[in-house]
Amino acid sequence: MTDDALRSLTIERAGPGRFTATNARGDVLSFGTGEGGGFTPVELFLTAIGGCSAADVEAATTRHSEPTTFTVTVNGNKVQDEHGNRMSDLTVIFSAAFPDAPSGDRSRAILPRAVKASHDRLCTVSRTVEAGTPVSTAVVGTPDDI
Repeated sequence: MTDDALRSLTIERAGPGRFTATNARGDVLSFGTGEGGGFTPVELFLTAIGGCSAADVEAATTRHSEPTTFTVTVNGNKVQDEHGNRMSDLTVIFSAAFPDAPSGDRSRAILPRAVKASHDRLCTVSRTVEAGTPVSTAVVGTPDDI
């Protein structure tokens, strides 16, 4: 794998139940455990799934016309069972409207194909979830490392 394929960010504790994520471009995103507002990690997970598909679909449909509305809703159920905590029944719902004109007609015609293409092959986030990609963890800087 080449270095240009690597994606990475750093998360630092900002206070009790609060964190900041910083990407390689220096952008910062704050989040937390849900106490006191802000997005939770699960909400960011849903945002990543919907945002990835939204970007794919927006790129395909706006080649012809700008939408008058464009909304993506992502739903899922948080499950806590003998297998641990996880999300199930994830659904991405698109609602978009385009101008009543030939260019809007083209965007409306493209919309279902663009959603399918995002789901089936383009959206890295949902494709990774559906593939069941393993996640490894490590701890560094502990007395065991010395």
